[in-house]
Amino acid sequence: MSFMKNLGAISVAVALSLAAPVSAQTVKIALDSAKDLENSGTYVWAHTFAEYLNANGMTAEEYERGALGAEAEKMDQVQQGLLEVSLSDTKGVGKLDGHIVPITLPYLFPDWAAVDRGLNAGMLDKINAGTTPQGVRVIAIAALGASAGIFNTKKPVNSAADMADLRMRALDENQIGVYKLWGTNGTIVAWDEVPNALQTGIADGYLNPPMVPIMFGHTGFIKYFTNAKVGLGSRTVIISEDWYQGLSADQQKIVMDAAAAATKANRDWLATRSAELDALRAAGIEVTELSDDAWNEFKTLSAPLHNMVPLPEGALAAWQAAIAE
Repeated sequence: MSFMKNLGAISVAVALSLAAPVSAQTVKIALDSAKDLENSGTYVWAHTFAEYLNANGMTAEEYERGALGAEAEKMDQVQQGLLEVSLSDTKGVGKLDGHIVPITLPYLFPDWAAVDRGLNAGMLDKINAGTTPQGVRVIAIAALGASAGIFNTKKPVNSAADMADLRMRALDENQIGVYKLWGTNGTIVAWDEVPNALQTGIADGYLNPPMVPIMFGHTGFIKYFTNAKVGLGSRTVIISEDWYQGLSADQQKIVMDAAAAATKANRDWLATRSAELDALRAAGIEVTELSDDAWNEFKTLSAPLHNMVPLPEGALAAWQAAIAE
C-alpha cells in the first residue's frame, strides 16, 4: 500500500475516534513548508497532528508558512502563549537549550532511529528541562527528508578539494565552522533571502536534504547536488508551555498522543523517500555520488566540530551512548 493510502487510512481511523469534545479553543499550527503531503515530511507531521486533534475534540487550524511571522516572531509568540504550535528551526530551539544541538551536527547520527533512541532515552526530558522555563515545550523532531547533501550553482563536487572556490550559504556560525573545516567559506543568509543570494552570487550553494530545492522552487538556479550524506535535516515541533499547562490532563494526553501519531506518520513517510535523487535528476539537477574515500574524507574533516560547539556538560556523550545502542 502506498504512503498516501496509508495516511488516508490513518486519517479515517482517527476520524472514527469516539473521544468526546474537550475544548473549543482553536489550536494554531504554524507550518514551515507548503501543504504538500507527497514531498514535505514536516507537513505530513503537521497535518497528521491537526487531524488527530480535530478528531478528538480539539479544533486545530493550519497556517501557511510565513503567515504568522518568521522564525524569531513565531518563537516569541509561542513563548508568550499567543501561538500554540510551531514547526521551528532546530538550531533556533538550540539557543534555548543546547541538549538539542547535537541533532544538527554533521556526520554524528547514522539514521533517525538513533535520534529517536536518544529522545526516548531521556534526551527529550533534558531538552525540555531547559526550554519549558522559557515558555517552550518540545514535543517532536520532524524529519525533512533523506540525509542532507551539498547543492550548488557552479559545478559537480566530487571531493572536499572541489569546495575550495564555493561560498556556501550558512544557517549559523556552527555551519560556517563546517565549511572552514572543509577548506571553504560560508556566509550567513536568512532562508527567505536564499534565492536572491544564489542568483546574485552572494552564495553559491547550501546544505539541505534532497527535496528542498524542489519544495522551495530553487531548481531554476541550483544545478548540482552531491549526495554527501552530511546529516539529518530536521524541524523541531514546539508548543506553548503556558497553553499546555492550561489544558486538562485529558487534553494534554490528546496533544501528546497526536504528537506520537504525527511522528510515526513522518517516519513512515521518510521510509518512502528512495526516489528523491531521481526527482532531482528529473528537475534538471546533476547528482554526484561520492566514492567511499571521498565520503570518509568529509566525515573526518567534520569531526572536530563535535568538540568545538559549546554544549551542556554530558550532552554529546549522552547522545553518543544512544547512537551506540
